[in-house]
Amino acid sequence: MQLPKDDPIVVCDGIRTPIGQIAKSLSTVTPPELMRQTIVALLAKLKLDPKVINQVVIGWVGQDVQAPNIARVSILKSGLPEETSGFTVQNNCISSIEALASAARTIVTGEADVVLAGGVESMSTFPYTIQGSRSAKALRSIDTVKENWANLWNTEGVVVGDTIDQGLTDPVKLINMAGTAEVCAQMYDIPREEQDKYAYETFSRCLAAQKRGFYATHTFPVKTNGATLLENDEYPYLRESLVTKPGLINKAPVLFDSPALTLKDFYNQFGGFINGKKYEEGKSKASVTLFNSCARSDGAAAVIVTRMSRAKALKLPISAIVRSWGFYGNNPAHMGVSPAYATKMALDRADIAFDKLDQIELHEPFAATILSIFKVGKEKYGHNWQAKWESKQLNPNGSSLALGHPLGATGIRLLLNLQYAFKENPSSKLGLITACAGGGVGGAMIFERI
Repeated sequence: MQLPKDDPIVVCDGIRTPIGQIAKSLSTVTPPELMRQTIVALLAKLKLDPKVINQVVIGWVGQDVQAPNIARVSILKSGLPEETSGFTVQNNCISSIEALASAARTIVTGEADVVLAGGVESMSTFPYTIQGSRSAKALRSIDTVKENWANLWNTEGVVVGDTIDQGLTDPVKLINMAGTAEVCAQMYDIPREEQDKYAYETFSRCLAAQKRGFYATHTFPVKTNGATLLENDEYPYLRESLVTKPGLINKAPVLFDSPALTLKDFYNQFGGFINGKKYEEGKSKASVTLFNSCARSDGAAAVIVTRMSRAKALKLPISAIVRSWGFYGNNPAHMGVSPAYATKMALDRADIAFDKLDQIELHEPFAATILSIFKVGKEKYGHNWQAKWESKQLNPNGSSLALGHPLGATGIRLLLNLQYAFKENPSSKLGLITACAGGGVGGAMIFERI
């Protein structure tokens, strides 16, 4: 898609909730309520008349029938005009990058001129499910479900499941997301020591940013009945000891070498995805742990997308021009390295060299996949991600390992990090946000600082 140059598409300032740890401070707040509070807070921050917004696009992974088309539900609950249209997108962990791209597309086609792009997730409220056909006797009605409740687990054709576990397992390759990280670690020779070192550094950067007020610039307290539930991102402080006592990171048990599932078992099950490697007794080592993996989280975020001329007319604070984006599919078992490919696509479309990027915000699902991206990007395209990391042009304020990962909101969280990194570094010009997603999809967007 050719983006307009004479009156470019821009992103204006945004806001987000603090990120809550699963089953903790935000666990009782529903996705529609998280999104409602975020939209209200954004309008207040920008002093924006709700009537000027004519489209809302929301990314949400854990979609359910309690809020079908949460974009429309959010419009009605947050006081936007009834005639405002909205739609919801689902592209797993890059859902709100998809929302940003969708917002830009609607502006290019002339369907809208001021779009609110958002993302939301409440992993705390992911449901447990009873799945099967209503032709089964036990599932013909809610009454028959109640009557057969005790035997549903053993009823043929009925599956009682946890949607978190189901959602984090690829249905084609039958491997969960943590397993894909171990596949990358084995395939690209990423030892645990390097993963733990990376995790320690990103936690350190995040806590330093929290303490100097970086995140306070674009978050707002979530409240219920006048009481504040959460004012600051929760996970960095829950894990603060990993920075003050760095030896703790090294003590976390690995996920794929236990009596229940040894690393040899892992190779037997998933070794077909570990290209070029075989299990070696006494030499092969598991590496992915709880502390070098991102947390499960709750939160919401939103920004305004419009044309430059419209933003100026509305006196909105313009953060950056949208230069390009790219979405790239790869093997779901190698999903974690997809940002390397999506970034190449976005750079080519914008005719920009990787070296010209001043700021990069990269989603961190696992330290193993980040370090694999560093290798893949360098080997395939000559992109020196490692140098960007070491110079603090990449994730200077920490990222998902330390903040947590509210699936549908993470893409816009990355953009907010980028916007405020631009503010801290006024000499910077070009920035990138990029993330991987379950199913083997990478998303990347390039922005030019105003």
